[in-house]
Amino acid sequence: MGPTSPVDFILQPPVFHPVLPYITTIFGGLTRGKMVLVQGVVLAEAERFQVDFQCGCSVMPRPDIAIHFNPRFRSQPHVICNTLQNGRWLEETKFPHLPLKRGEAFQLLFLFGQDEVQVSVNGQHFLQYRSRLPLARVDTVGVFGDIMVKSMAFLRSNAVPYCHPLPRGLASRDTIIVRGLVCPVPEGFSLSLREDPSHVPLRLSTCFRTRALMWSSFPDGALSHTEKVAACFPFHPQRFFELLLVCEEGSFKLALNGIPLGQYDTPWLSWDRITELWIEGDVTLYSVLS
Repeated sequence: MGPTSPVDFILQPPVFHPVLPYITTIFGGLTRGKMVLVQGVVLAEAERFQVDFQCGCSVMPRPDIAIHFNPRFRSQPHVICNTLQNGRWLEETKFPHLPLKRGEAFQLLFLFGQDEVQVSVNGQHFLQYRSRLPLARVDTVGVFGDIMVKSMAFLRSNAVPYCHPLPRGLASRDTIIVRGLVCPVPEGFSLSLREDPSHVPLRLSTCFRTRALMWSSFPDGALSHTEKVAACFPFHPQRFFELLLVCEEGSFKLALNGIPLGQYDTPWLSWDRITELWIEGDVTLYSVLS
């Protein structure tokens, strides 16, 4: 499969600051690899909220709900997941240790498989839930309860290799954000900054066999230096990740899921000559921003 373009990530226009309760159609319904991204803030006195992936938008009779995601903040905070079929709730599943807090911002990512969903909270994998209804029936999402939604985006996964153009090059304080999911049985993946297809001055690579995350520099086309990034290997199979690469004067700073991983000095690198970011390996991408 050839490189994809940035527009391939877009399924339908994002929604900004919707008034709750909010219900909208999912263009094309749910298919394997689609993702719904919800960003917002939990209200200071929140008791609960819910995100429902529904089979229709009728009020009476109430539509079936394939996936009911329901964080609750009273006593011991937790999440309830369930399925509503023919007006009746099925047996619920409880997930303790809710990583959401009253009054704080959050980011929820719902990744859909064949008949299950994986949910990450603020870049960290939180739960996996299998629906008792076919997800192919889902065509609507509803958000209700004690949160303020800043944005809701509908994305789809893309295979690699992927080329992200940088037509103006890079400059100090520029940031590249890569969000994705590691494949089930990974060998590794890499991110390369390229001046042209034949010259890769800098590469960040992972190797799951040796559990190593490495910077490699090629200032004159030949490998001159490698440096291990973290003592503990930070990636895991079938886990979401959000990788930030921040340009500084003469160096790159790296962070994974909000945790700094140090910096790599590149005094020889000309930021303005970088034309593209090339991603390949055992990873599924959801968004690349710069």
